[in-house]
Amino acid sequence: MLFSLFVAAGLSLMPAADTLQAVTIVADRGVVVSRTDTVRIQSLSDVGGTLLYIPGLYVGDYGSLSGLKTASLRGLGSAHTAIYVDGVRVGNVQSGQADLGFLDMQDLSQVVVDYAQNSLTFQTARPEFKNGPVSGQVKVAGGSFGTWQPYGKVAVRLGEGWSLSSHVGGIITNGKFPLEDGTVRENNDLKQLQAGADLFGTFAGGDLHAKFYYNGADRGTPGSLDWPSTDRQKDNSFHAQALFRKAFSPGYTLNVSAKAAHDRLFYQSEWGDTDYKQTEFQLNTAHKFRIKSWWEVSLAADVAYDKLNSTLYDQQRWGTVVAAATAFRFSRFKANLAVEYAGTFDKAMSNWHSLSPSADLRFTLVNGLDLVAFGRRAFRTPTFNELYYPGYGNTELKPEDAWLTDLGIDFNRQLGGWRIEARVDGYYNYLTNKIVSAPSEDPYVWLPYNIGKVQAIGADVLTNVAYTSSNGLLLGITVRYGYQKALDKTPDSYTYDQPVPYVAAHTLVVNPLASWKGWMASLTWNLRAGRMDANGEMPDWNTLDAQLGKDFTLGKCVLGLRVTGRNLANYRFETITGYPMPGRSIMGGINFKF
Repeated sequence: MLFSLFVAAGLSLMPAADTLQAVTIVADRGVVVSRTDTVRIQSLSDVGGTLLYIPGLYVGDYGSLSGLKTASLRGLGSAHTAIYVDGVRVGNVQSGQADLGFLDMQDLSQVVVDYAQNSLTFQTARPEFKNGPVSGQVKVAGGSFGTWQPYGKVAVRLGEGWSLSSHVGGIITNGKFPLEDGTVRENNDLKQLQAGADLFGTFAGGDLHAKFYYNGADRGTPGSLDWPSTDRQKDNSFHAQALFRKAFSPGYTLNVSAKAAHDRLFYQSEWGDTDYKQTEFQLNTAHKFRIKSWWEVSLAADVAYDKLNSTLYDQQRWGTVVAAATAFRFSRFKANLAVEYAGTFDKAMSNWHSLSPSADLRFTLVNGLDLVAFGRRAFRTPTFNELYYPGYGNTELKPEDAWLTDLGIDFNRQLGGWRIEARVDGYYNYLTNKIVSAPSEDPYVWLPYNIGKVQAIGADVLTNVAYTSSNGLLLGITVRYGYQKALDKTPDSYTYDQPVPYVAAHTLVVNPLASWKGWMASLTWNLRAGRMDANGEMPDWNTLDAQLGKDFTLGKCVLGLRVTGRNLANYRFETITGYPMPGRSIMGGINFKF
C-alpha cells in the first residue's frame, strides 16, 4: 500500500513515443523527481502489446486475450511492481499479482513507468470539447481469432473547468488460434464488459478527479500445452476512487485520495470450484509545505484495509504508511530525500514493520544535459496465499527486502524542427528474503520460504529523434535497448548464479513512424534474446507490428480508420513456457469522434 501517484507528464512530439524528461510526482514520499518514461497507448493496443515497448520490463502473458497478464520491472517480480490507475493503486492481497487484463485499454491514454518507485501508472485523458459542450466517440474494431471490440464514450462540459464522461466497451473473442503442430488453442475465449464514468474538475488552486469503474469477464483458462485445462474463470469488480488537490496558500498544498473496491473471482475447475471475494478501502493524504523558493517539505500518511472471503480461507489486513520528505531546487541541482515507515497488520497473525529511505538527485551539467541518480529501499509484504493458503501457506514468512539504485544521463535538444532526446541508465537491484517455493520435510510437499536472493544488473538506452516540418509533416524514430542480467543468488540453490526465468538479457525495440495530413503509419520491431527457464536456454524471438491509419474531417466531426497487424512474420514464441502466443493477427477499426 503506497500513496496515490499524481502524475504530470508531458508527451513528446511523436504520437507513439515516450517522454524521456524527468516528471514531478506527488507520492507516498512527498515530492519526488523520479526516473520515468511515458508511453502512449495506441488505438488498437492491448496491455501486453503496449508494455512490450519498455526495456527492463518483463511481461508475463499466459496466452492471448483471456490469459493472465503480469508485469515485473528490472528483475524484482510482479508482486514487487505496483500498478496504479489514475493515481490510485490497484490492490490484490490474495495473490499479489494484479491481472492487467482488467484494464480498459480503450479508455486509457498512456502509461507512466516509474523506475525509482518500481511502478506503472495508467492514465485516462481529460475529454476535449472542440465543437460545443458535448463530445464523444463511437468505435468498433474486429479481426483475427473472432475478436470484436466495441466502445462508446460521451462527455459533457458541466461548467468552466468541470466535465463528466462515461463510457462502455467490451471484448468478445473465441481466442482460437493455430499452433505449430496444426492443432488449435482451445478454451481461450473471452467475453468482457467494461464501463465507467469520470468526473474532472479544475478550480482555483486545485483539481479533482473522481472515477467509477466496472469490469466483468467470463473466460476460459486453457492451461499449458503439457497440462491443458477446461477450467473457467468469472471476474466481477467495481472500483470507486477520487483524487483531490488544493493549494490553500502559496506555501501549503493538500493532496487526498480515497478508494473503495470490491472484486469477485469465481474459478470453476474439475477439481472443485473456488470463490474469492476481496474488499478494499484506501485513504491517502499528503501535505506539501514550501519553506523557501528552493526548499519544500512534505508529510504523507496512508491507511488501507483489505478483506478476503474465499471458499478456502478468510483473512483481513490493515496497512499504514507514514512518510516524510524534503526537496531542494536550485538552478542546476535538485535533490529529494525521504524516509518511509510501513506497517502491515493481519487479523490474529504476525505484524510486519519496515523503514525505507530514498534519495533522488539531478544535476544539470550544461543546458539540455543532466546527470541523475536514485537509491531506494523497498519491501514487499507476503500475500494471503503465501501466508494462509491451506496446505501451502507459511505464516513465518518475512517481507521481501530490495535495494534499488540507478545512475543515468539525459540529453534533450531542440534544433529548429528537430527534437532530439536520449537517455542512458545503469542500474543495480538486490533482493533478499525472496519468497520461493521449496520442498518441506516431505519432499512431495512444497512450501514458501524466505530463502531467495536476486541480483539484477542492467542498462537501458533510449533515443528519440523527431522532425516536424512547417507543413505539418512529422517523421520520427524511437530506439530502446535494454540489457539485464538478473541472477539467482540463493545459497545452495540448484539454480545458483543462473539467470532468473524468463528475464531477457537483451531487449531491442525500434519504432519508426510518420504522419501527415491525417495519415499516420508506424512500424515496431521487438526483439527478446537471452532468456532462460527451469529447463535451460529458451529460444530468442522477435516480432514486427505495423499500423496504418487515416483521419477524415466531416464538418466538425472526425472519422478515423485504423488497421493494425501484429507479429506479421508469424513468429512462434512463448513469454511463459507452455503458453504459446498467437501468430499473425490483423485488427481493423473505425472511430467516429464528435
